[in-house]
Amino acid sequence: MRIAVFGANGPTGRHLTDQAIAAGHEVVAVTRRPGSLTSERPGLTVAVADATDPAAVDAAITGTDAVLSALGARFSKETITTYSASATAITRAMTRQGIKRFLAVSSSIADPNWRPTGAHFFNHVLDPLVNRRLGRTLHEDMRRMEAVIRRADLDWTLVRPSGLFEHPVVTDYHAAETSADGVFTARADLAASMLRELEERRYVRTAMGVITTAVKPNIAKLIWHEGVKKK
Repeated sequence: MRIAVFGANGPTGRHLTDQAIAAGHEVVAVTRRPGSLTSERPGLTVAVADATDPAAVDAAITGTDAVLSALGARFSKETITTYSASATAITRAMTRQGIKRFLAVSSSIADPNWRPTGAHFFNHVLDPLVNRRLGRTLHEDMRRMEAVIRRADLDWTLVRPSGLFEHPVVTDYHAAETSADGVFTARADLAASMLRELEERRYVRTAMGVITTAVKPNIAKLIWHEGVKKK
């Protein structure tokens, strides 16, 4: 399968690209920063495009069978539009070209009923402070993105991880409809779950929650890298 990966130079996008190529897919790695990726390996093509530019998106996805978005933004007090604007450009380009399969990374926070079982400190301290306050504008745009995608006549899946962190290998992750009952998601597991869903199509036109249970991150480092230092 020929797959376009938006945000391919980001931490999740790199896992997606590497795992997809290892699985035998052809990958069009879409990035807005020339030189951030190298195309000197079999199965990889690099396309330079701003995901919010309709013409650039249209060119980048031409000839692909599916589109995966791992685009991200950092916390900001200002209004964020990265997620919704890119979703608008991508879904419209896919509709024009007749490309049906679309998977986009969102967040468990987009589910208003998501509250991990037994996670008292997270539910009552970290979630209100980090997600609902520091990350408020980011998650507001994620919800706008989800609304854009839900309106599209595509075979979409909204992929909702919990707190993202780095882990070198794929673990025995858990996936569930709407959202999953857990606090953390390794990026390697997130990427693996997207590629698995691409093949199995268990969550078409709905949301899929993904969590990691085998390992846990350092919470302080997670907040720093994912919320403050994230680029």
